[in-house]
Amino acid sequence: MKKYTWRKLFNDVHLWLGIASGLVLFVVCLTGTIYTFKDEVEKLMDPGKYSVEVPANAQPLAPNVLIAKLEQELKGDVVSLNIPEDKASTYSVGIAPAKGPEGSEQGKGGGGGRPATYYVNPYTGQVVGTPESATAEFFTTVMKLHRWLLLGDSVGRVIVGVSTIIFTFLVLTGLVLWFPVKRKNWKQGLRIKTNAKWKRVNHDLHNTLGFYSSILLLIMALTGLCWSFEWYRDGLSSVMGAEVFKGRKEKPMTIAAANSTATPEDFIQQANLLLPYTGDLRLSLPTDDTTAVVIQKSKTGFFALAASDKVQLNKHSAEPLKVEKFSDKPLNEQIVGLVKPLHLGNVYGTFSKILYFIACLVATSLPITGTLIWINKLRKKKKPGKVVHTAAHATLVN
Repeated sequence: MKKYTWRKLFNDVHLWLGIASGLVLFVVCLTGTIYTFKDEVEKLMDPGKYSVEVPANAQPLAPNVLIAKLEQELKGDVVSLNIPEDKASTYSVGIAPAKGPEGSEQGKGGGGGRPATYYVNPYTGQVVGTPESATAEFFTTVMKLHRWLLLGDSVGRVIVGVSTIIFTFLVLTGLVLWFPVKRKNWKQGLRIKTNAKWKRVNHDLHNTLGFYSSILLLIMALTGLCWSFEWYRDGLSSVMGAEVFKGRKEKPMTIAAANSTATPEDFIQQANLLLPYTGDLRLSLPTDDTTAVVIQKSKTGFFALAASDKVQLNKHSAEPLKVEKFSDKPLNEQIVGLVKPLHLGNVYGTFSKILYFIACLVATSLPITGTLIWINKLRKKKKPGKVVHTAAHATLVN
């Protein structure tokens, strides 16, 4: 009887966990692959909402002029304004319902107090579209499949979360199994022998591609669990010494009320002085007199880090109240602040998106290649039994 080794244990754990979660992981990884280039696909399918023709020698409308025009036409209050660095891009504007004399909501800015988003031509002030589209609806379904398997938050989230934990163990045990028994054969795990039989090619696809993508897959799994389980998110926050998704709870600073109000141009000018680089700007404009204006600025480009610097300004004087530069934060806060882009793949712009897309494709293939390896092993085990049976049968006949 053969000795049951640690390697055999890891192999069995890897095998049975993979069989138990294979279908769910295939769906989760496939939808993650599709979702990677969501923004690019939406722009490709409906370019009129996201880009404009820049008139010769033209300048975008001044923010205060644009805001006044939109508030008059849409009967609401502009509460956010996204100004991209790209001069051929539309602005994204958030419009909240205007308040009536007694605080009642009116107008068509989204209803229910929630701002509605509009895409606006910055040179004419014309509304060219909204986020709603067939493509956006498709990606919403993809997201629901990815996070909940279309089963709802209470059930689907748990199934996906447990499968993600299993996936983490699959990657770790896969790394252990990747290392050969004989150290001199380690190079075999780094290449795919394309001129071999299909069984060997399938094995190499599973073994080699899984190894190359393992680090990114671990990052995806460990960050993805932050959406699945509150206990995991709280635990990660404790370990890192910084709260995950802290930005969701943060509110702007409170200021003293005053009669005067600075202009959006003043806010933008002040932000550019404090953050002297080119990039995308997002203005969050309060509708009351006691809340600070918040401006976020982020760099753009193929390798741009998906992190923004934040400035809070006095609404009445544009005086700086607080400046938060991402590069000045401690490393633990930087890592925690990048949980979402680390999961989505845009942590380093288009460059990392390409790497994540390839890794997600590999992850989608792993349940398939792994199942084929298991089936081939089952067939291999059955063959000796058939030979013995045939020989015995022939002896009895004779």
